[in-house]
Amino acid sequence: MIPVFSFVLPLILLGVITFTSEAQPTYLYHVCPNTTTFTINSTYQDNLKIVLSQLRNPGIRTNGFSTSAFGEDPNDVYGQSLCFGDLSTEVCQECLDFATQDIIQRCPIEKVAIVWYDQCFLRYSKQLIQSTMAESPKVFMWNTQNVTDQERFNELLAKTMKEAANNASSAPVGGIKFAPGENNLTVFQTLYTLAQCTPDLSGNDCLLCLEAAISDLPTCCGGKIGGRVLSPSCNIRYEIYQFYNASGFIPESYPNRTKTVVTEASAFPPLPSANTRPTPAPGSITRPEEGGKGGKTSQIKVIGSASAAVAVLLLISSSIYTIWRRKILKKEEMEISEVQLLDMGIGPALCKSTPEEEMSMNSHQDFSMIPFDKVYDATKHFSDETKLGEGGFGPVYKGLLEDGREVAVKRLSRTSGQGLQEFMNEVTLIAKLQHRNLVRLLGCCLEKTEKLLIYEYMHNKSLDVFLFDSNMIVHLDWQKRLSIINGVARGVLYLHEDSRLRIIHRDLKASNVLLDYDMNPKISDFGMAKIFGGNDNKTTNRIVGTYGYMSPEYAMEGLFSVKSDVFSFGVLLLEIISGKRNNRFYLSEEGESLLTYSWRLWSNDEGMKLMDPSLVKSCVEAEVLKCIHIGLLCVQDDPAERPNMSSVVVMLGSDSIIIPQPKQSAFSISQFVARTTTSLSPKICSINQVSLSNVLPR
Repeated sequence: MIPVFSFVLPLILLGVITFTSEAQPTYLYHVCPNTTTFTINSTYQDNLKIVLSQLRNPGIRTNGFSTSAFGEDPNDVYGQSLCFGDLSTEVCQECLDFATQDIIQRCPIEKVAIVWYDQCFLRYSKQLIQSTMAESPKVFMWNTQNVTDQERFNELLAKTMKEAANNASSAPVGGIKFAPGENNLTVFQTLYTLAQCTPDLSGNDCLLCLEAAISDLPTCCGGKIGGRVLSPSCNIRYEIYQFYNASGFIPESYPNRTKTVVTEASAFPPLPSANTRPTPAPGSITRPEEGGKGGKTSQIKVIGSASAAVAVLLLISSSIYTIWRRKILKKEEMEISEVQLLDMGIGPALCKSTPEEEMSMNSHQDFSMIPFDKVYDATKHFSDETKLGEGGFGPVYKGLLEDGREVAVKRLSRTSGQGLQEFMNEVTLIAKLQHRNLVRLLGCCLEKTEKLLIYEYMHNKSLDVFLFDSNMIVHLDWQKRLSIINGVARGVLYLHEDSRLRIIHRDLKASNVLLDYDMNPKISDFGMAKIFGGNDNKTTNRIVGTYGYMSPEYAMEGLFSVKSDVFSFGVLLLEIISGKRNNRFYLSEEGESLLTYSWRLWSNDEGMKLMDPSLVKSCVEAEVLKCIHIGLLCVQDDPAERPNMSSVVVMLGSDSIIIPQPKQSAFSISQFVARTTTSLSPKICSINQVSLSNVLPR
């Protein structure tokens, strides 16, 4: 007798599938800063309507992806939409039909907007966005449950994600840059992952975007059984349940795409299959193998042997080509590095230093090329014992040179999102800058495949080590914090106005402020810095930095100026006073960002409540309130309303100057996070293994 549920279950599943396809897409998050708005019934609005109508038109969609552009400067509009790679054409169309209407409701007058759903995303801008990698704004989501064996889980997650990223980025431009992955955690659990880029990206840009997203997982989702990172150009996700449509990545219209599954032997032996023999097709006959010279088995063996030989030849040829190609690429990289070093006039090819150059290391004002073997010995062969930490560039090691000087060595990681461009940028800029509040670059090495930067050693590491640690923060009394604020301000002022090169740092934050033995602050990490030649905004297609410290016009539109650093300084100033991270503050129950929380207290004449409680005994109330006042001025949405750094330094140093009143910053995620916190009450549980996700934009 066949159980009743064998009939009922298919009907239930059919009902669920029908209901899901008809329901509106699941909203995840949106961003639309009001720094640039258009007028109702304007030309820009008319052009935007045309772009949105084109994005929902299936006729221009390829591989679930569509782009559109309409209008002429200054009213030109550029748009993109993308459905996730496991969706049917019908579900994709439903999502985009909804998105083109919903985004207008969420962002009624903004020229720049992006919205994510569980099935698709849509964005538009007044700047060109096609074929351009954009890593921000970035949204993090994670499952609320923790893993049990975190070390093994992280190891398998890193491997599976890397494989998925490689597979997704290997698709040609215009192809389906979507790849799933699987990995056995235990005999009962499987780790599922996926990676996806917009099809207009090159393979290299796709891989860079995915690697950057993967590098965020330990920070946002460490120890969680599920996580997700969303950005304009790529997205990744992992869960311990199959959250995607397993048959969705091989649509019939794209027969050349194959499903890639990453497998690894489990720690436990696999369970025996319920059906270990293949099920015959209707009408076919199964029988034992037949031997004999002319039998069917012999023919199969001959065909199998020939196929195996061809496969081996192809494998050997592929290996030889790969090895040859790697040698060519290494040679090209070294030649490029040699030319760039010579163009800079800072050293001979491959950093082979002369005795005269080695002697220049004794001068604190000179920059020199340091041979790799000397750095290798100074860091005890880059041992874990000398490792100080790791950043976006790569690991940092403490070293002791032959002359007894302590140094910090930044070693470019081969998996780093940064590379030769950032390396040369830092060498070019910081080697020519001299200020007591800028870290000093003593030398570099670009030998073979190694890229090394050698700095003066800072005994107290970085500001974030003290500021965001409950045990270390007690060492920062008010006078030390005020000294750090003033020192950072003078350092940024030097970059903007007093140095030989006018520099915009673009990544000013607590971890890039180093502290020497006497707790004097020194700005570091100039890999993202830009030489600036005027007062006008500059535009870049490559948004770099840390979301939460970036000004709204830079994060969303790629516009940067000296006022971009002023915004970052304002965020840092408020962090120093409060002892709280801006990009983690909204995890509080109130769902406020540090900027909105600071404004609320300030506008209610409760500014002292922002101050770190450990400062009560050492602070001067007037100085604290003045610093909060200046910080709020620096983080205003309109760059024109932010003071320049010379004004900031004057305001910090004067007790009589009249400081303008700040305006409320609208660049905030507080309202969304408040709703998310409410919807994720601990009382809510899941009965169908669907992730309960927290959202964290970066």
